[in-house]
Amino acid sequence: MMAQYLISVLTDTTDTATADEMAAIDVFNEQLLADGHWVFAGGLASPSTATVIDGREEDAVFTDGPYVETKEYVAGFWIIQAPHLDVALRLATLGSKHCNRRVELRPLLDG
Repeated sequence: MMAQYLISVLTDTTDTATADEMAAIDVFNEQLLADGHWVFAGGLASPSTATVIDGREEDAVFTDGPYVETKEYVAGFWIIQAPHLDVALRLATLGSKHCNRRVELRPLLDG
């Protein structure tokens, strides 16, 4: 059975990927698709575009900006599937190499 994992792309700059980095990411994405590991992926806009919503009370509170102030933020992500952690770690390593950024790998919870 395949487990699903989130690979978060971490960066400390608001610079977008270069043309060479985007080409390498496209190659990585195509390989994920070909090997049956692809589930979904996407890039994220700058943290300054974020809105934090707290809907726990009767009236929701909306706050502009990121949830936390930090030097690094999530710039994009992949959701992959892999038969076990070792494969997911190998894929995350390749993702880091192709996007030229640090990544974080986390398993998605079942059901």
